[in-house]
Amino acid sequence: MSTVVIGVGNRLRGDDGAGPEVAARLRERVGATVRVVESSGDPTELIDAWRGTAQAVVVDAAVSGAPVGTIHHIEVGTDPIGPIGLRGSSHLVGLDDAIALAGAIGELPGRLTIVAIEGEIFWPGRPLSPAVEEAVAEVTALLAERWGRMADA
Repeated sequence: MSTVVIGVGNRLRGDDGAGPEVAARLRERVGATVRVVESSGDPTELIDAWRGTAQAVVVDAAVSGAPVGTIHHIEVGTDPIGPIGLRGSSHLVGLDDAIALAGAIGELPGRLTIVAIEGEIFWPGRPLSPAVEEAVAEVTALLAERWGRMADA
């Protein structure tokens, strides 16, 4: 497929589960119009997921100091990633590492968009915070609407 949505995070660590939750909800709504995967955020796993695609959308949790539930949209190569602290895996590597590695080896997708949801709670065993739950629903709806129109065209 030419488009992939990758939900990054860990469902067992509170708001870090925002990306996988968007992926799970989106998968139910877009059918075969877009490939949807979940990832722990390991750079090689991310590169494998977006390899050869025209467009990749990565949904991840962020910690930047913005209000909890804020949705950040970043076009890699156009917008600076700047102060948005994307959650790294337990191995202390994250999405920024994957982007740097992919750029160095020529494996970036044609277009890479990051949708980062500002989180608050990242402790084991905690559910999504209410504001992140609302943002997950909003991001899921926006992405489903986008690919629903593409499927109808």
